[in-house]
Amino acid sequence: MTVIGIDVGGTTIKGAAVTSEGKMFKTFTVPVSKYEKGVEVMERLAQAVNDYIATYKDEIGTIEGIGMGIPGVIDSKKGVVCASANLPLWTDLKVKEIIEKLTGLPVKVSNDANAAALGEVRFGAGDNCETAIMLTLGTGVGCGVVLNGQLFEGNEGKGAELGHSTLILGGRKCGCGRKGCFEAYASASGLIYDTEQMIEKHPESKMKKIAIQFGKVNGRVAFKAAREYEDPWAIKVVDQYISYLGEGLLNICNIFRPNLIILSGGVANEGDYLIERVQEYIKERDYGYKNSPEVKVVQGKLGYDSGKIGAAALFF
Repeated sequence: MTVIGIDVGGTTIKGAAVTSEGKMFKTFTVPVSKYEKGVEVMERLAQAVNDYIATYKDEIGTIEGIGMGIPGVIDSKKGVVCASANLPLWTDLKVKEIIEKLTGLPVKVSNDANAAALGEVRFGAGDNCETAIMLTLGTGVGCGVVLNGQLFEGNEGKGAELGHSTLILGGRKCGCGRKGCFEAYASASGLIYDTEQMIEKHPESKMKKIAIQFGKVNGRVAFKAAREYEDPWAIKVVDQYISYLGEGLLNICNIFRPNLIILSGGVANEGDYLIERVQEYIKERDYGYKNSPEVKVVQGKLGYDSGKIGAAALFF
């Protein structure tokens, strides 16, 4: 079985044909702007899909459907984008209906983090384990939950928003409007905020020099200063970030008792320096409760392809 998997981002839509064995063919892209109406984007996307299929039909064979991962609040049962912060003109956009009409192919739609999680579990770091949670540590904290081998999406497909569970009551303002969300502390945005605050208090820190080299404070600054220079203020930022992330993972352990937690996104690119320390943090705390089974923490393997492969996997 071969399906078109589509990963919708804030500035670019990427798609590719993917087989049920996880093989991905050549990728196509469609630019997108938050100022463009969703219907107009869907029309261009459908044309791109039709052109792609026609151009590569001898290589990819028969296409049996289109899977789509889209950021925001998604009604996966109806295939509707209810709201998307990055794409404000997509509100109540009937993606499934539009794309099916313009391509003649069945369409399945899910939240982008859910789709990416499914891709990692089926074809990446998850190694087909029964219960796995994937967190994408980027601008926010995206989450996907696979329970007993099946993608869990909740009522109307709007569940699994673990990034908006409360970590600190009355804490930082989150983009969702609430205060103290896990996302406000464990995202790259949260890490950048803590890095900026520490640089302001301690301008002698190596973090300031590194930030100037990068041209801005990003999620890499504190980790680089801690790892390469053993800067004490950077180490403090990293230690604090590990504790925020670790406490969030302990909550996840207690709720789901997963076999595996997969970390992806920009912060997860710190690799073993992050993964090993987070693993140690949750192990020292008995994975959330005395005599709890081990929960392994790993870095995602599919990288930026997880969204496309996972979107296609909605059909598998």
